[in-house]
Amino acid sequence: MKIEFDEQCQVCKGTGLYIGMGERDGAAVVCHKCKGTGRFYFIHTYEEFIGRMPSDKAKWVVQVNPGICIGPKNQFGGMSYQDWRSGRPFVDGMEMREYTCPCWWYQSADYNRKPNWKECDGFSGFSKCPSFCKKAQCWARWDKEFGQC
Repeated sequence: MKIEFDEQCQVCKGTGLYIGMGERDGAAVVCHKCKGTGRFYFIHTYEEFIGRMPSDKAKWVVQVNPGICIGPKNQFGGMSYQDWRSGRPFVDGMEMREYTCPCWWYQSADYNRKPNWKECDGFSGFSKCPSFCKKAQCWARWDKEFGQC
């Protein structure tokens, strides 16, 4: 399927000219997106959604990737692809607890469940937190304060 239409160029607001930080005192340049026409021809081709397609590559599904390399092993949390495909929800305990702390994990997975503990402030990277090597204790605290277990 395809959608096609003319739209006003969003970069130059239809003027065909671009005036940015480098153009001063009335100077302008021809807009790079519409080539000075003020018009942008939009084309989007797509396949109509008929349902979630199966993956022949996925074996293991983790809710989010917090920025580390992962593989298809239970040690990374998550669940089997078959469970995910059948609609099993992610529940407490499926986090990547061996490699992340609650702050790091829930910053991406569900910001509303991210702890706002004062001892977690002021680090340039979660792995630099003095408690990171004791993250199992942080997870135990998180389970008591935020967990649904």
